[in-house]
Amino acid sequence: MDVSAPAVSYVRERLGSSLFSRVAGPAGRDTRVRIHETPGPRWFGPDRPIRTVHGDASMFIGGLRALLLQSLHPLAMAAVAAHSGYRGDPWGRLQRTSTFLAVTTYGTAQDAQEAVDRVRAVHERVRGTTAAGETYHAADPHLLAWVHIAEADSFLCAHQLYGARPLDADGCDAYVADMARVAAALGVSDPPRTRAELAERLLAYRPELRATQEAREAARYILLRPPLPLIARAPYAALAANAVSTLPPWAREPLKLPRLPGFERTCVRLSGHALTRTIRWAMAPPPRTAGSRPANS
Repeated sequence: MDVSAPAVSYVRERLGSSLFSRVAGPAGRDTRVRIHETPGPRWFGPDRPIRTVHGDASMFIGGLRALLLQSLHPLAMAAVAAHSGYRGDPWGRLQRTSTFLAVTTYGTAQDAQEAVDRVRAVHERVRGTTAAGETYHAADPHLLAWVHIAEADSFLCAHQLYGARPLDADGCDAYVADMARVAAALGVSDPPRTRAELAERLLAYRPELRATQEAREAARYILLRPPLPLIARAPYAALAANAVSTLPPWAREPLKLPRLPGFERTCVRLSGHALTRTIRWAMAPPPRTAGSRPANS
């Protein structure tokens, strides 16, 4: 009797369920059904690049890269350290972020706008002063723009390296334009709409960036002390190594992250491809949207 197929199916289901519950939370399946099956217009149609990028396993690497890159802005890092609860409730923060990305990417226009409104209300309340005496406000369009640029650059970078279907040049520009739709709704003034504009804006922020003690502590926590069972730490370490390897030298040096170009181009990159293929295999793609035409973006 051939039991290999049922055994493989069982392993795939268990692995996929475990990953999905970590990312989406205990109510994730119900939330996924609501997001994808509620009828109505969407911000983005099924052919838009934002759906290709955000639905791919490369987001596991891109998300880690985004957190590391965002931490280099001292005001953004101060807000995260004081208000996000990334140490006390890291999985809750991840689940809220992944749900927001899913709703704005795949959900109805009404649900997407409501999700944006909730985030804007939270941002309005997040205010404070850094240890250096600088004031911050999470709703500041300039600070919002940094968070957005770091995310868009990281998600796209990871997808182009590890995605199942890397985008062509026009697709990359279209992805940045799609992300600009969400950024503008969140309060970002004039977000970049092409990959060239994204690179220019990233460069323009560099004089403001530095690694504070809070940023280095966050990097150590994210990379070396994740709240994971022992069995999951080796694969996570490989994902983290790939996230670090995609950062430019100017972002790695302040965080004191090592750089081993030869090793990264071979062993690290191969592990990244193997892991993203495994995650892609284990996690069933979301069901096709049952709504009508997308809303104008």
